[in-house]
Amino acid sequence: MNNDYSRRSFLKQAMLASAAIAAPGILMANGKPLKAGEKVNLACIGIGNRGGEIIQALYKTGLANIVALCDVDMGAPHTLDTLKQFPDVPRFQDFRQMFDKMGKKIEAVSIGVPDFAHFPITMMAMSLGIHVYVEKPMARTFNEVELMMKAAKKYPKVVTQMGNQGHSEANYFQFKAWKEAGIIKDVTAVTAHMNSSRRWHGWDTNIKSFPATEPTPDTLDWNVWQMQTHGHTYNKDFVNGQWRCWFDFGMGALGDWGAHTLDTVHQFLDLGLPYEVNPVKLTGHNDFFYPTSTTLSFKFPKRGDMPPLEVSWYDGVDNLPPIPAGYGVSGLDPNIPPPSNGAIKPAKLNPGKIIYSKELTFKGGSHGSTLSIIPEEKAKEMESKLPVVPKSPSNHFANFLLACKGQEQTRSPFSIAGPLSQMFCLGVMAQWTGSKIEFDREKKIVTNNKHANDLLVGPPPRKGWEQYYKV
Repeated sequence: MNNDYSRRSFLKQAMLASAAIAAPGILMANGKPLKAGEKVNLACIGIGNRGGEIIQALYKTGLANIVALCDVDMGAPHTLDTLKQFPDVPRFQDFRQMFDKMGKKIEAVSIGVPDFAHFPITMMAMSLGIHVYVEKPMARTFNEVELMMKAAKKYPKVVTQMGNQGHSEANYFQFKAWKEAGIIKDVTAVTAHMNSSRRWHGWDTNIKSFPATEPTPDTLDWNVWQMQTHGHTYNKDFVNGQWRCWFDFGMGALGDWGAHTLDTVHQFLDLGLPYEVNPVKLTGHNDFFYPTSTTLSFKFPKRGDMPPLEVSWYDGVDNLPPIPAGYGVSGLDPNIPPPSNGAIKPAKLNPGKIIYSKELTFKGGSHGSTLSIIPEEKAKEMESKLPVVPKSPSNHFANFLLACKGQEQTRSPFSIAGPLSQMFCLGVMAQWTGSKIEFDREKKIVTNNKHANDLLVGPPPRKGWEQYYKV
């Protein structure tokens, strides 16, 4: 792909879309009004593994018309099911080429690619007036998330949704109802945990360099796979989910599961950004991939009439959090999608959270799992005081598509998902540097560590990718 052509096309279409979006009072998709009853013309970027699951979920709603497929490894084994299902849909390996050729036919896009690759695709789509469904977390660096939120404000008619699907299920509506009814109040501490085995567990933590170069598969466009990053040659441990292991590409267990355990806590307790992140425990710490066990402490100030709050994060097979009396059995949401390398491995404690308030203690799982009051005796005592919890009018995927049609508002737009993702970015920085992060919530800078402050932005983008960093 000619980068100069792509850049000119990007900037030209961005100006046109910006002018179209500025017109008030009418829902626009790519500059065109949507009519009631129409399906949303959806392009899908990332069509295998989790990306393929997203396509199925969006298509299953009956609200999407798949008009384009894009994947850097088109024809790899994990893409074949999607290709067979949509044999006549145009195919691309470069999202820039897809937008250049088909941008006027695309109203929305799903982005199911590695964490680091979310950013440029999202920024180009938004600039073209295309609605965005992007997997969690929003992006890999704090600054990239910041720019995505700024773009969402610049293009207010563009619908955004981050893919923490439990945010449209029972836990979302229960937490909201219990908070509004005063059942959840005066929360002072939250423990969140993910203690299953991870892909990088068992790797040599005395690593001194990235893995050796291997032959690039014929079907893979390695240049496009790298997106804005640079300095890496192909290795099988960078692709097909393995990217999650590395600081350079993914967000580890925290970025993967934090959005499924802490999303309602973060939104409805108005946490925003922490003022301190402390790496309490980092077993197997190194400069390349995530620790085998991590305990992080996030501290948040008083917010209105809500007291200061500490969130403690635990990951690692044997790094279990303290469990309060009367906890009982930890459940596992049956709707959790399995990882691309198989089923979720059994753990001593299933992913979830414990919420401590001044009067009550709550136990919860991940994704859409609902909260329960513990111990059981206290739950029975509170039963008559609990409010009726409304049912979800739509799942996360239908919610996005209905919002594209102007019939609903997304529940995890960038304005809500952005600060949550930035919380995880700060946590990853504490893991990477091995140091406490002192953070100015107003200025959005790290005040005690220049290297960590530099990591808010990260290295400059590879040549030809600079335009996505301009809002």
